Amino acid sequence: MTIIEFYNTLDARIPRSLSCPWDNDGLAVCPDKNAPVTGIYIALDATEAAVEAARSQDCNVILTHHPLLFRGIKAVCDETTVSRKVIELIQKGMSAMSFHTRLDTVDGGVNDTLAACLDLADVTSFGDCDNPEGKEMGRIGYLHEPMSAKDFAAFVKERLHAPSVVCAPADKPIHRVAVLGGGGDGDVSAAMRAGADAYVTGELKYHQLCDIPFEGMTLVEAGHYHTEFPVCTVLAAMVKDIYAKAGETVPPVIIGEHCTVFAV
Repeated sequence: MTIIEFYNTLDARIPRSLSCPWDNDGLAVCPDKNAPVTGIYIALDATEAAVEAARSQDCNVILTHHPLLFRGIKAVCDETTVSRKVIELIQKGMSAMSFHTRLDTVDGGVNDTLAACLDLADVTSFGDCDNPEGKEMGRIGYLHEPMSAKDFAAFVKERLHAPSVVCAPADKPIHRVAVLGGGGDGDVSAAMRAGADAYVTGELKYHQLCDIPFEGMTLVEAGHYHTEFPVCTVLAAMVKDIYAKAGETVPPVIIGEHCTVFAV
């Protein structure tokens, strides 16, 4: 399978019509679209460490959630991190592709995976739509048994393998839980309107942590990386399924963990 064939197949499964208008994912770097895929390196971000790891393991495709060229670049030189990565990829004949807000939104993507990590039942969508299809990005469902805010925060930390979480507790048990991986501060009000007792996301604003619990909803900030990284396993399974359906031998598929933010 060539790189462009592989990208087009993924693009059909995770369509751009689910992307937010401001997004910039897709095939960002591709020196030779007709080159055969020799290996696929999956990571949340195309960090310099991820690029080097992919190169050292003979993977000529880097597949990420976050776009390499999110805000664009005005010059390609070795003076900025993003430019260095672009130069390295082109010199080594490597391609970089990403699926960002459409992977957040698509069935089975980031937020369904996050809901599954927390073992939520009766999961449905919620949120403020920002894509051409009008499909909501967040997910909301029920814990099998209600929990206190303290126990729920510990549960989230354990399930997401997070080094720490921030919890702003409301004074009531938690049963109905809303989730949105990554930067979810913009959907706090939507989670409340959906009837969530707790909202789990990667990043929140300080004033939200201070105020929202007094309106009856617990907030749990579990980190951008740790609320989204679980989807890398889903992407790996999708890649293997694509090759199986095409009747082709699966190339090496490697998941890289490259979180550069840690708690002490």
